[in-house]
Amino acid sequence: MELCSSTSTLSNFNPSRSFLLPITSSSPSKSNSFLHFTNRPFNALTLSSSSGQIHLIRPASPLNSTRTGASKTSSPVTETRELEKLPADITVTETLEPNSRLRLSVQVPQAVCEECYQIVVDEFTRQVKVPGFRPGKKLPPNVLVSYFGKQRLQNAVVESVLKRTLPHAMSAVTSRALQDSVLIRSKFSDLVEMYSSSNNLTYDITVDVAPEIKWNPENGYKNLKIVVELDNDIDALKASQEELRRRHKSLGILRIVTDRGLQIGDVAVVDISAKTIEQDESNVQNIPSAESKDFNFDTEDGDKVLPGFLDSLIGIRGGETRSFPLVFPESWRQEHLRGVHAEFTVECKELFYRDLPELDDSLADKLLPGCTTLEQVEETLLEKCLEVEKTAKEQATDNAILHQLCKMVEIDIPQSIFEEQGRQLYGSQLLELQTKVKLNEEQLAALSSPMAVSEYLQVHKENITAVLKQNLAVGDIFKRENLEFPTDELVKEVENSIAEFKRHKQEYDEERVKEQVQDVLEGAKVLEWLRERAEIQYITN
Repeated sequence: MELCSSTSTLSNFNPSRSFLLPITSSSPSKSNSFLHFTNRPFNALTLSSSSGQIHLIRPASPLNSTRTGASKTSSPVTETRELEKLPADITVTETLEPNSRLRLSVQVPQAVCEECYQIVVDEFTRQVKVPGFRPGKKLPPNVLVSYFGKQRLQNAVVESVLKRTLPHAMSAVTSRALQDSVLIRSKFSDLVEMYSSSNNLTYDITVDVAPEIKWNPENGYKNLKIVVELDNDIDALKASQEELRRRHKSLGILRIVTDRGLQIGDVAVVDISAKTIEQDESNVQNIPSAESKDFNFDTEDGDKVLPGFLDSLIGIRGGETRSFPLVFPESWRQEHLRGVHAEFTVECKELFYRDLPELDDSLADKLLPGCTTLEQVEETLLEKCLEVEKTAKEQATDNAILHQLCKMVEIDIPQSIFEEQGRQLYGSQLLELQTKVKLNEEQLAALSSPMAVSEYLQVHKENITAVLKQNLAVGDIFKRENLEFPTDELVKEVENSIAEFKRHKQEYDEERVKEQVQDVLEGAKVLEWLRERAEIQYITN
């Protein structure tokens, strides 16, 4: 059976900031080598939903897009004025390139170049006073050339041609063009040379356009079949019991063991070193990530360390050193250590046992303030853990749905959106790092360098692309299914967000906050809609 696919174009992107159209080579003139248009800012999001946090992004928008609840935004080409009338029509040829990019080849006829030349001459004439000529009087070409220089005059004419014709060239694609993606690909020096030799101009522009979304199978998102893998650690009953045990242990006293070796329940202070086991000893290497000094090893956490580590230390005494071989399992979280044979050396520096008070109602208030019985403590902890389990389960479900959507859509991601999303993810991780580690200016500059960002984009290309595909798919479903959310909910969330900005004394743009909150609510609504219609199976690993 052949699976058909449907195609839709994301035409409801939300525009955002002003953008520059750089000429790919520097202009030799002193004039501004950028063409500047005004637009509204790019909208990056971290969505909060009832099921936890979902990282979504509203990609760059078509230049003249509109959206529900927002005023119409005109094209940057026509935002300040209508298209200027030209003395002759320009010719624009479109060529589709990979990554949802259009190349526009623009042919400017001689009549337009001549008019731009006259405009430049008139402007230069108004700016200068030449001995022997009345102010404002038209200057002969040879006087202008000798006064300003031929190169400067030609540069100014070429820039005038670009500024006047670019809006016309873009007019046919503004409904699809993405902000921050328009580039003049022709070298400025080549354009000047072309104009000086032929008195006409041809230049190339590239622009990213709103990508098409192809669903395969058609409407497959309406009856998703999802398998959700749940971590055994989120089991509420188990988690509440572990939390009770942790609180009970915190009330105990650690006493030095003097007459025996290590047993379950003890705490040992150990130094750990590890090296690889190789047939050729010259290839043996230390394993820094497995090494630790003065590590407090709680034997009740033996299931959280390398399998066999605890068993190898049972019976060790204070002051004793043991060496033993272990193999990192294939499921080990650090991929480069999976399957590695290693020899561990552990020195037991101190050994303690816990002197715990009897676990009864007398400890209730110490275990959980406000409780009077042990049963009340257990019930309250279980209730809290059930809430955590519910949230974790919903988040795992949302993640599984997003992963499935990613596999069901084909999208030719525009490079401008990919880079913007990647920079936002990298910036978010950098901010998170700064909250954990105090970075000096030199370290921060190195991590913020274009080279560091470029390396991140290359290494995490697959992940960035997956995030974009998921988010574009979610936005497309919201539009396809005509989903809505209550207006009062939008108003309430906007007020809460603004209150947070004010509480932290941070600047904010109220319109942008509204757009971001709307994106949050749209994403949450789509995931809720999908969960209600999906066939979901939960398995615990």
